[in-house]
Amino acid sequence: MINSFESEKFFPMKLDNYSPQNRMLVAVDCIIFGFDGFQLNVLLIKRGIEPKKGHWSLMGGFVHNNEKVEDAASRILKDLTGLSDVYMEQLHIFSDVDRDPIERTISVIFSSLIDINEYREQISAEYEAKWFPLYSIPKLIFDHDQMVALAQEKLRYKAAFHPVVFELLPEKFTIPQLLNLYEGIYRQEFDKRNFSRKLLSSGLLIKQKEKEKSTSKRGAYYFKLDRRRYQSKFQSVLNFVSPTRHLGK
Repeated sequence: MINSFESEKFFPMKLDNYSPQNRMLVAVDCIIFGFDGFQLNVLLIKRGIEPKKGHWSLMGGFVHNNEKVEDAASRILKDLTGLSDVYMEQLHIFSDVDRDPIERTISVIFSSLIDINEYREQISAEYEAKWFPLYSIPKLIFDHDQMVALAQEKLRYKAAFHPVVFELLPEKFTIPQLLNLYEGIYRQEFDKRNFSRKLLSSGLLIKQKEKEKSTSKRGAYYFKLDRRRYQSKFQSVLNFVSPTRHLGK
Protein backbone atom coordinates (compact mmCIF):
# COMPACT_ATOMS: atom_id res chain seq x y z
CA MET A 1 0.00 0.00 0.00
CA ILE A 2 1.38 3.45 -0.98
CA ASN A 3 1.09 6.19 1.67
CA SER A 4 0.45 9.86 0.87
CA PHE A 5 4.17 10.75 0.86
CA GLU A 6 5.00 7.96 -1.58
CA SER A 7 1.98 8.92 -3.70
CA GLU A 8 3.35 12.45 -4.15
CA LYS A 9 6.79 11.02 -4.88
CA PHE A 10 5.65 8.74 -7.68
CA PHE A 11 2.65 10.75 -8.87
CA PRO A 12 3.56 14.42 -8.34
CA MET A 13 0.83 17.05 -8.32
CA LYS A 14 0.51 19.20 -11.45
CA LEU A 15 2.36 22.52 -11.07
CA ASP A 16 1.27 25.84 -12.58
CA ASN A 17 4.85 27.08 -12.61
CA TYR A 18 8.34 26.26 -11.43
CA SER A 19 8.17 28.79 -8.61
CA PRO A 20 11.45 27.92 -6.83
CA GLN A 21 13.44 28.52 -10.02
CA ASN A 22 15.22 31.73 -10.94
CA ARG A 23 13.76 33.88 -13.68
CA MET A 24 15.63 35.44 -16.58
CA LEU A 25 14.81 37.32 -19.76
CA VAL A 26 15.33 35.96 -23.28
CA ALA A 27 16.37 38.36 -26.02
CA VAL A 28 17.41 38.11 -29.65
CA ASP A 29 20.09 40.14 -31.43
CA CYS A 30 20.31 40.33 -35.22
CA ILE A 31 23.58 40.72 -37.13
CA ILE A 32 22.95 41.77 -40.73
CA PHE A 33 25.93 41.78 -43.07
CA GLY A 34 25.42 43.49 -46.40
CA PHE A 35 27.42 43.79 -49.62
CA ASP A 36 27.00 46.92 -51.74
CA GLY A 37 29.18 45.86 -54.65
CA PHE A 38 32.34 47.37 -53.20
CA GLN A 39 32.68 46.36 -49.55
CA LEU A 40 31.15 44.28 -46.77
CA ASN A 41 29.04 46.22 -44.27
CA VAL A 42 27.11 45.63 -41.06
CA LEU A 43 23.78 47.25 -40.18
CA LEU A 44 23.58 49.14 -36.86
CA ILE A 45 21.01 51.30 -35.06
CA LYS A 46 20.99 53.91 -32.31
CA ARG A 47 19.74 52.22 -29.13
CA GLY A 48 16.39 53.70 -28.08
CA ILE A 49 16.33 52.84 -24.37
CA GLU A 50 18.55 53.09 -21.32
CA PRO A 51 21.13 51.98 -20.49
CA LYS A 52 23.38 53.14 -23.34
CA LYS A 53 20.55 55.04 -25.02
CA GLY A 54 21.79 56.68 -28.22
CA HIS A 55 24.80 54.37 -28.57
CA TRP A 56 25.32 52.16 -31.60
CA SER A 57 23.86 48.69 -31.26
CA LEU A 58 22.78 45.57 -33.08
CA MET A 59 19.06 45.13 -33.63
CA GLY A 60 17.80 43.51 -30.46
CA GLY A 61 14.76 43.02 -28.26
CA PHE A 62 12.95 40.64 -25.97
CA VAL A 63 11.08 37.48 -26.94
CA HIS A 64 7.35 37.59 -26.19
CA ASN A 65 5.70 34.77 -24.27
CA ASN A 66 3.63 33.76 -27.28
CA GLU A 67 6.33 33.57 -29.96
CA LYS A 68 9.31 31.49 -31.03
CA VAL A 69 12.75 33.07 -31.02
CA GLU A 70 12.83 32.90 -34.82
CA ASP A 71 9.59 34.88 -35.04
CA ALA A 72 10.89 37.35 -32.48
CA ALA A 73 14.03 37.94 -34.57
CA SER A 74 11.98 38.69 -37.70
CA ARG A 75 9.61 40.97 -35.77
CA ILE A 76 12.39 42.92 -34.08
CA LEU A 77 14.37 43.34 -37.29
CA LYS A 78 11.33 44.75 -39.09
CA ASP A 79 10.32 47.01 -36.19
CA LEU A 80 13.80 48.51 -35.80
CA THR A 81 15.00 48.72 -39.40
CA GLY A 82 12.06 48.13 -41.74
CA LEU A 83 13.71 45.02 -43.21
CA SER A 84 11.38 42.09 -43.86
CA ASP A 85 11.58 38.68 -45.52
CA VAL A 86 15.25 38.36 -44.58
CA TYR A 87 16.45 34.80 -44.00
CA MET A 88 18.41 34.64 -40.75
CA GLU A 89 20.40 31.77 -39.32
CA GLN A 90 20.64 31.10 -35.59
CA LEU A 91 24.31 31.25 -34.60
CA HIS A 92 24.89 31.16 -30.86
CA ILE A 93 23.60 31.98 -27.39
CA PHE A 94 25.31 34.60 -25.22
CA SER A 95 24.61 33.91 -21.55
CA ASP A 96 27.26 35.57 -19.39
CA VAL A 97 25.66 36.40 -16.05
CA ASP A 98 26.55 40.09 -16.17
CA ARG A 99 26.18 40.73 -19.90
CA ASP A 100 23.22 43.07 -19.28
CA PRO A 101 23.64 45.59 -16.42
CA ILE A 102 19.91 45.80 -15.63
CA GLU A 103 18.66 42.23 -15.42
CA ARG A 104 19.83 38.70 -16.11
CA THR A 105 19.30 38.26 -19.85
CA ILE A 106 20.39 35.59 -22.31
CA SER A 107 20.52 36.48 -25.98
CA VAL A 108 20.00 34.24 -29.00
CA ILE A 109 22.06 35.51 -31.94
CA PHE A 110 20.84 35.49 -35.53
CA SER A 111 22.82 36.45 -38.61
CA SER A 112 22.17 37.13 -42.27
CA LEU A 113 24.11 38.14 -45.37
CA ILE A 114 22.21 40.23 -47.92
CA ASP A 115 22.65 42.29 -51.07
CA ILE A 116 22.19 45.85 -49.80
CA ASN A 117 20.85 47.06 -53.13
CA GLU A 118 17.90 44.65 -52.94
CA TYR A 119 16.78 45.98 -49.55
CA ARG A 120 17.82 49.63 -49.75
CA GLU A 121 14.25 50.95 -50.02
CA GLN A 122 13.13 49.07 -46.89
CA ILE A 123 15.58 50.68 -44.47
CA SER A 124 13.78 52.89 -41.94
CA ALA A 125 15.23 56.15 -40.62
CA GLU A 126 13.25 56.00 -37.36
CA TYR A 127 16.04 54.33 -35.41
CA GLU A 128 18.81 55.80 -37.58
CA ALA A 129 19.60 52.41 -39.08
CA LYS A 130 22.90 52.80 -40.89
CA TRP A 131 25.35 50.61 -42.79
CA PHE A 132 28.97 50.71 -41.58
CA PRO A 133 31.99 49.14 -43.29
CA LEU A 134 32.57 45.94 -41.33
CA TYR A 135 36.08 46.88 -40.27
CA SER A 136 35.22 50.48 -39.36
CA ILE A 137 32.27 50.03 -37.04
CA PRO A 138 31.96 52.15 -33.89
CA LYS A 139 32.16 50.70 -30.40
CA LEU A 140 28.97 48.75 -29.69
CA ILE A 141 27.00 48.30 -26.47
CA PHE A 142 27.42 45.45 -24.00
CA ASP A 143 28.89 42.34 -25.71
CA HIS A 144 27.73 43.19 -29.23
CA ASP A 145 31.32 43.54 -30.49
CA GLN A 146 31.91 39.92 -29.47
CA MET A 147 28.75 38.90 -31.29
CA VAL A 148 29.92 40.54 -34.52
CA ALA A 149 33.36 38.92 -34.20
CA LEU A 150 31.75 35.48 -33.78
CA ALA A 151 29.49 36.05 -36.78
CA GLN A 152 32.53 37.03 -38.87
CA GLU A 153 34.25 33.75 -38.04
CA LYS A 154 31.11 31.80 -38.93
CA LEU A 155 30.85 33.68 -42.23
CA ARG A 156 34.49 32.92 -43.11
CA TYR A 157 33.97 29.26 -42.32
CA LYS A 158 30.81 29.11 -44.42
CA ALA A 159 32.45 30.89 -47.36
CA ALA A 160 35.35 28.43 -47.25
CA PHE A 161 33.10 25.41 -47.72
CA HIS A 162 30.27 26.80 -49.80
CA PRO A 163 30.33 29.68 -52.32
CA VAL A 164 27.62 31.58 -50.45
CA VAL A 165 29.03 34.83 -51.84
CA PHE A 166 27.43 34.24 -55.24
CA GLU A 167 24.04 34.59 -53.58
CA LEU A 168 24.91 38.23 -52.78
CA LEU A 169 25.88 39.28 -56.27
CA PRO A 170 23.53 40.88 -58.79
CA GLU A 171 22.66 38.99 -61.96
CA LYS A 172 25.61 40.67 -63.71
CA PHE A 173 28.82 41.30 -61.79
CA THR A 174 32.50 41.93 -62.36
CA ILE A 175 35.48 39.95 -61.12
CA PRO A 176 36.71 42.98 -59.10
CA GLN A 177 33.34 43.05 -57.31
CA LEU A 178 33.69 39.39 -56.40
CA LEU A 179 37.27 39.99 -55.29
CA ASN A 180 36.15 42.87 -53.06
CA LEU A 181 33.59 40.63 -51.42
CA TYR A 182 36.06 37.84 -50.67
CA GLU A 183 38.63 40.29 -49.33
CA GLY A 184 35.92 41.80 -47.13
CA ILE A 185 34.91 38.44 -45.70
CA TYR A 186 38.45 37.26 -44.99
CA ARG A 187 40.00 40.68 -44.38
CA GLN A 188 42.92 39.51 -46.46
CA GLU A 189 44.42 40.58 -49.75
CA PHE A 190 44.19 38.15 -52.68
CA ASP A 191 46.54 37.90 -55.61
CA LYS A 192 44.36 39.53 -58.26
CA ARG A 193 45.77 37.68 -61.29
CA ASN A 194 45.70 34.32 -59.59
CA PHE A 195 42.18 34.95 -58.30
CA SER A 196 40.93 35.89 -61.77
CA ARG A 197 42.68 32.96 -63.46
CA LYS A 198 41.28 30.36 -61.07
CA LEU A 199 37.83 31.88 -61.15
CA LEU A 200 37.65 31.85 -64.94
CA SER A 201 39.04 28.31 -65.12
CA SER A 202 36.14 27.07 -62.96
CA GLY A 203 33.91 27.23 -66.04
CA LEU A 204 31.02 28.65 -64.03
CA LEU A 205 31.05 32.17 -65.41
CA ILE A 206 29.53 33.45 -68.65
CA LYS A 207 31.28 36.54 -70.02
CA GLN A 208 29.05 39.40 -71.18
CA LYS A 209 29.68 41.99 -73.88
CA GLU A 210 29.07 44.98 -71.62
CA LYS A 211 31.62 46.57 -69.30
CA GLU A 212 31.28 48.34 -65.97
CA LYS A 213 33.06 51.69 -66.43
CA SER A 214 32.11 53.71 -63.36
CA THR A 215 35.21 52.66 -61.40
CA SER A 216 37.84 52.83 -64.16
CA LYS A 217 38.33 54.19 -67.67
CA ARG A 218 39.25 50.80 -69.06
CA GLY A 219 36.29 49.11 -67.42
CA ALA A 220 35.73 45.52 -66.37
CA TYR A 221 33.62 42.99 -68.23
CA TYR A 222 30.42 41.81 -66.64
CA PHE A 223 29.88 38.12 -66.03
CA LYS A 224 26.87 35.99 -65.22
CA LEU A 225 26.88 32.84 -63.15
CA ASP A 226 26.03 29.68 -65.08
CA ARG A 227 23.51 28.54 -62.48
CA ARG A 228 22.86 25.19 -64.14
CA ARG A 229 26.52 24.20 -63.87
CA TYR A 230 26.84 25.92 -60.53
CA GLN A 231 24.33 23.56 -58.95
CA SER A 232 26.39 20.51 -59.85
CA LYS A 233 29.97 21.83 -59.79
CA PHE A 234 30.07 24.59 -57.17
CA GLN A 235 32.97 22.89 -55.37
CA SER A 236 35.28 24.03 -58.18
CA VAL A 237 34.80 27.63 -57.04
CA LEU A 238 36.43 26.96 -53.68
CA ASN A 239 39.84 26.36 -55.24
CA PHE A 240 40.45 30.05 -55.92
CA VAL A 241 40.25 31.11 -52.27
CA SER A 242 43.96 31.69 -51.62
CA PRO A 243 44.60 34.95 -49.75
CA THR A 244 48.11 36.38 -49.71
CA ARG A 245 48.17 39.03 -46.99
CA HIS A 246 46.13 39.87 -43.91
CA LEU A 247 44.72 43.42 -43.96
CA GLY A 248 44.24 43.85 -40.22
CA LYS A 249 41.08 43.76 -38.16
